[in-house]
Amino acid sequence: MPTFADRLLHFLTTFPVPATLPDEAVALSPYQENTPLTLFTRFARQYYHDNRPRVALLGINPGRLGHGRTGVAFTDPVALADVCDIANELPRHRELSSQFVYEVIAALGGPAAFYQDFFLGSLYPLVLLRHGRNYNYYDSPALTKALDPDMILSLNQQVLEVGLSRPVAVCLGRRNGQHLLRLNAELQLFDQIHILDHPRYLMQYKRRELAHHVDRYVEVLHEAREMVNGKD
Repeated sequence: MPTFADRLLHFLTTFPVPATLPDEAVALSPYQENTPLTLFTRFARQYYHDNRPRVALLGINPGRLGHGRTGVAFTDPVALADVCDIANELPRHRELSSQFVYEVIAALGGPAAFYQDFFLGSLYPLVLLRHGRNYNYYDSPALTKALDPDMILSLNQQVLEVGLSRPVAVCLGRRNGQHLLRLNAELQLFDQIHILDHPRYLMQYKRRELAHHVDRYVEVLHEAREMVNGKD
C-alpha cells in the first residue's frame, strides 16, 4: 500500500504547471528541479513513511528561497540540516517563516513528534514569481481567478488522494484563510478550519511577542491533534 510519503510525492511531482498566468506572474515547480526533489524525497521517507492521519497546516504558496530550494514547506536549508537531520549543500540561508515554524515544532517535541501528526503545505503548491520576486496567489484579482481551478484541484488532491485529515485544518495567514474558507464552503473538505497569523508576518511585525504567538500556535495544534486522534 502506498504510504503518505508516496502519495505526497506523486501529488507534488505531477501537479500541473500553468504555461501562462495574468499579471506577469510565473509559476515554477520545485519538484521539477533535482535538488529540491531529492531533498524532499529524503525528508518524506524519513518523516512521512507511514499511513498516519495528519492535520494540514496550509500556507499560501511556496517562496523561492526556503521551500523553493529545500522542497520542504516552511523549512530553510539551516532548519533542514540542523533540525531535521537532512544534510544539504545549499547556502545556509535563514528564512523568517522557517525560524518561527521551527520554534513551534521545538515546543511540540521536535520534528519526529511534529511530523507524525501534522503536514506543512500550501493551498497552491507551486512557487509564484513576478519580476523575479515572490508573489502570492491573492496579490492580484486576475491571478486569483486564474488559479482558482488549480487551487481546487490542489485541495481535493491533498485531502482525497494524499489523505489529509478532514475533521480540522489550520490555515496560516489571514488573507489566505479567507480564500480557504471560501473554497471549503464549496468543496466541504474540512469540518473546521483554524486561521492563524502567518509566520512571516509575526516575525516581521510582532517579534516582541514571539513567545505569546508560539504558545498560541501550540494551543491550536494541540486542540487539532486531539480532534483528529479522537476520530481515529
